[in-house]
Order: sequence, then C-alpha cells, then structure tokens
Amino acid sequence: MASIKDIAKQAGVSISTVSYALNGSPKVTEETAAKILAIAKELNYVPNAAARSLKKRETKIIGVFLTNYGGAFYGQLLQGIQDTLNNKGYEMIVCSGKESHRFIPERMIDGAIVLDYFFSSGELIRHADAGHKIVVMDRELEHPNINQVLLHNTSGATLAIDHLIEKGHRKIYAVTGPEGSYDATQRIEAVRQSVGRYSDIEYQELPGDFNKPAGEKAAKQIIKEFTEPVAVFCLNDEMAIGMYNYLAKTKFVIGKDIHIIGFDNIELTQYTQPRLATIDYSERKWGAVSAEHLLKLIANEQAENERIYVTLIPGESVGNISES
Repeated sequence: MASIKDIAKQAGVSISTVSYALNGSPKVTEETAAKILAIAKELNYVPNAAARSLKKRETKIIGVFLTNYGGAFYGQLLQGIQDTLNNKGYEMIVCSGKESHRFIPERMIDGAIVLDYFFSSGELIRHADAGHKIVVMDRELEHPNINQVLLHNTSGATLAIDHLIEKGHRKIYAVTGPEGSYDATQRIEAVRQSVGRYSDIEYQELPGDFNKPAGEKAAKQIIKEFTEPVAVFCLNDEMAIGMYNYLAKTKFVIGKDIHIIGFDNIELTQYTQPRLATIDYSERKWGAVSAEHLLKLIANEQAENERIYVTLIPGESVGNISES
C-alpha cells in the first residue's frame, strides 16, 4: 500500500507538503497540489483513517451497541438513529459482541449508543471516566459523560395489567424477559406491583427471553394447565407472536380462551388475527432522541436525561371475561 512518503519521494516534495495537498490546504500552490494528487491517484493511495482520526480527534462515526440483531424490533430504532446522525454529517456502525467494545477506547468512533445488557456498567463508567461520550438506552448510570434515554417501562407494564383487570380478568400469566435486561426487569417489577394491589388475582410467571420460541413454550405450558379463560402479558411482542404461532395449531381461540397483550407494537402486530393488544411507543423516536443526546454530549452541550412515553393499543386479542 502506498504511503505519503512514497508520494513525497516521487513528487520531489516534503511529506508535510503532500499532507497539505491531500487535505486541500491553501499553503500549497494549485500546480503542486494537482501534481501530488495525480501521483496519489497513480499509486492508488488510500488515506489511513485511523491516523487521520487520531490527528483530527474525530471519525464522524458513531457506534451503536446491541445485544443482538434478532427479531423485528431494531429496524425502526436504527432508522431513527441513522436519520439523525446523517443530518449532522455522521455515520453509524452497528456492533454486537465483546470484541467491538474496543472501538471506544481505541477512538475508532466518536461516541457510543448502548442497548446491550452484555456491556457491563463498570466498563461503560471506565470509558466515560476517560472522556468518551455515551448514551445508554438500557440502564441508569450517573456520569457527566453519560446520558440516559430510557423507555417508560413501568408505565407500560402498569397499563397492560390494568387493561387486563379492567376487562374482568383475574387469572393472569406474565411471560418474563431475559435475565439481566433492564427493560425486562422494570416491566416485571411493575407487573408484580400492579397485581399486588388486588387480593383476588391468581398470578403466575413463566420464563421468557424476548424471542418467539419462548412464547411458544409459554403457550404450551398454559394449555397444559388450562381450566378456564386466562390472560397473558408477554413482556414483548416477539413472545406474543410466538404464542400466536403455537395456539394456531390448537383448538384454543385467542381473545376467547386465551387473552394476550404484548409490548413494543412492532409492525407485525398490525397483521395479527385477532389484532394483538400491545404497548406502543415510537422506536424511531427513541433512536432519534438517543442520537440527538449523544451529539449534544460530543459538542459539550447540556443534555438532560429523557424518558420515552408509552400508550396502550387495545386489540381484539383481549376481550371481556364475560364474553369468553
């Protein structure tokens, strides 16, 4: 690979002159600059991005760290991030896995947006202590270089349980989320608090992991125990869809025998039959706001922690218990 030294040698100029020419500096005459650029093209010179970012102390790239890429959840979220970053001249790379964590200390990115419960809080604090700018979407961390943009998980879970109870349901299951997930923990704690306010609720939790197979497994268990109509709160829509898939192979009717509500209002829920009741918020807005906050941190501007509000989307998947 050709280097600046190679160009300087062939052009008969100093390395600094080549650097000025490649960066469009007016310190070099048009004639000399044209000559240097022609030689660079002839030698197939490619600028060293790492060296250039070290000198300028910026890459114009933001890292988005996710637990995984599975499911239908991330599309709109990433679109919101990308649109906001592109409007400000930044690009993004999406990362998953421990090896990518080094992008932060090696300054291969200008900042990080984190929605990855495998990324430890201790590690994030160390990066923030070193001056790196970070927005977290999945935990509460207090640090001048860290901003929080979180979902109103507690409100959403409370809305879901209250909706089931208002419909007359007194036998309720909750399909939980993955261990270590902030969103899952917030939601299940709110569920327990909500059902705890009623003495006549029969409540049971089934293990889940935010993926369809967990919903299928939960549906199988519910059918095994079935004696009367029940209501189920799946802590995300993916598991609710998995439950739909399993129940479609049985005699049990959603909205009559088994009443289901999810969380996230992913696009697929619009096409479910019956329409899945769920908790709605804008994934695109959540992503966009997170990107806005990170850009403010990078520019050393004030940015307050923010919560993304949620609303209930009723659906025929939850009927009145008297209609069951």
